[in-house]
Amino acid sequence: MELTINGCRLNVEDLGPRDAPVIIAHHGGGGIGSLEEPKSTFGPLADEYRVIVFDARGCGRSEAVEPYSHEQWAADVDALREWAGAEKITVAGGSYGGFIALEYAVRYPERTEAVILRDTAPDGTKLSLAFDNARNQDRIEIKWDDFNRYWTGQIRDDADLKQCWADMIGLYDHTYDPERSAARVEAGFYRHEAHNWCFQHNWNSYDVKPQLPSVTAPMLVTVGRYDWVVPVECSQTIADLAPNAELIVFEQSGHSPQFEERELFQQTIRNFMHRAVPVTEGVSA
Repeated sequence: MELTINGCRLNVEDLGPRDAPVIIAHHGGGGIGSLEEPKSTFGPLADEYRVIVFDARGCGRSEAVEPYSHEQWAADVDALREWAGAEKITVAGGSYGGFIALEYAVRYPERTEAVILRDTAPDGTKLSLAFDNARNQDRIEIKWDDFNRYWTGQIRDDADLKQCWADMIGLYDHTYDPERSAARVEAGFYRHEAHNWCFQHNWNSYDVKPQLPSVTAPMLVTVGRYDWVVPVECSQTIADLAPNAELIVFEQSGHSPQFEERELFQQTIRNFMHRAVPVTEGVSA
């Protein structure tokens, strides 16, 4: 469906029982993500929970209305919560979507029932480590001019964004499958304005570490052991600072354990939800 949220038309899918606890999952990749990944990841929980996924403003099929700031994206999540009629939600996100899930948790603690994170970070300080990891691998050849433009928000247009992403997607999985990676590139959405905003305006000021000790909601922090871009230590920092966080490391995954170890990941998030937000008997589809 298409909803107008905070003055912007968003592409939204609303899955599962209307009277069940609500999960709102934010996709990753500011400018290269869409609801398709969180739908695949959290959609299976719609047999018990109400799962809302959407294309963030400026992403996927949603309208391009600035700003593409963390504050605005978190406010859009809260407006979706209000639209759904939920007093509290489980907020979820992976990669860049994890930044927004954390922003939501620190800005709207009274509305946060639980948090699920995947391969994300509490600040932007580890990008230099990601660059080192890219230099020290021999899986793919890095086109450094394009690589640097990508990570500094200097992308020229949507086609340029797609090409830069295609050139480095081979870094992301623990086991590199060129055919599978190419298929993921072709299935993606590319919105260079939102991408550039993330790295020109959001990245250098992003840091929720000081607020994390005040986030008391149950939090599941997941990460692939071989994630090159937000390494395990980023998730460890989150788990160390948030008082009710648990860290799960997926030993056979890179940046995407939700795909690389799908069955285990699905069981992990379902078990967490059963502990953190039990489903009341009698909830109907």
